Amino acid sequence: MSPLPAVSVIIPAWGVAHLVGEALVSLQSQGFEDWEAIVVDDGDPTVEPAVAPYTEGDPRIRFVPSPRGGVSAARNHALKAARAPLIALLDGDDLYMPGYLERMVGAISADPALGLVTCDAIFTGQTTRAGRRFSDYSAQDGERSLDAIIARRFNIFIASIMRREVIETVGGFDEELVAAEDLDLWIRIAESGWPIGRVSDPLVLYRRRPGSLSTSTLKLRHAAAMMYDKAALRLAHRAEAATAAAMAAAMRDEAGWVEGEDLVIAGKTRDGLAMLRLSHAERRSPRWRMMMPIFSAMPPLARPVLAWRRRQELAEG
Repeated sequence: MSPLPAVSVIIPAWGVAHLVGEALVSLQSQGFEDWEAIVVDDGDPTVEPAVAPYTEGDPRIRFVPSPRGGVSAARNHALKAARAPLIALLDGDDLYMPGYLERMVGAISADPALGLVTCDAIFTGQTTRAGRRFSDYSAQDGERSLDAIIARRFNIFIASIMRREVIETVGGFDEELVAAEDLDLWIRIAESGWPIGRVSDPLVLYRRRPGSLSTSTLKLRHAAAMMYDKAALRLAHRAEAATAAAMAAAMRDEAGWVEGEDLVIAGKTRDGLAMLRLSHAERRSPRWRMMMPIFSAMPPLARPVLAWRRRQELAEG
């Protein structure tokens, strides 16, 4: 066994066997070379052959098969195999930009009090956001308090770097969550009192693809509501519990917006409009405050309008 690396990079690759090679090349291209990579397949049989050329040519890269259990279970499985005191995350369809490891390892090493350091990212792929920053849509300025993280006033990007002891102390990723597992971990880290650091520059290319979990609004909102409910229970004795409860309610409303639109588009206009009213769709924006009374007065108008909106959203990625 080689000496312990400075950082272990965890790469879940379920469903992205055709892209994981690019992620690994972006890692191999880093100027900081004291790393190991652990690729987990989450039960996807196409991943191992895709990774084989890299594991054979670079001893720093390991493939660790894992049973199908979702991304949280896959990451936890990889964490058990990781050897470094620092853990960096890289999704199998994303790319580190040059300097990622040098900047991120340097930032967390410079302050022993930090439990986690995040960075900005650039959108790429099939999305109208291509070329824009993650922080253009998810704020990364201002305070980094627990309440700010819960309320999404400060957003931590998935490709962050953490101390291994921090992840172990808070219990790793929650395997009950099918999504929002990263935000759940950030909340529990902040909840435990660890300060959060940030490198303001974009150091990752964040790929958006049709059908990827990041574009699956309904699934994300249901998982986020569950995650916030858990946070509210854990924080019952703290002021931040109210923020978590409010966010859980907001996520359920947003899930209701999607379900209501789905019903209307499917031709179940009465049920869909009822769902939209129940989930306070008029609060979404000034445009929705105008549209909801119009839809109530003229229900046949709802389906073509919402179908057009859905096509626009899908085209925007």
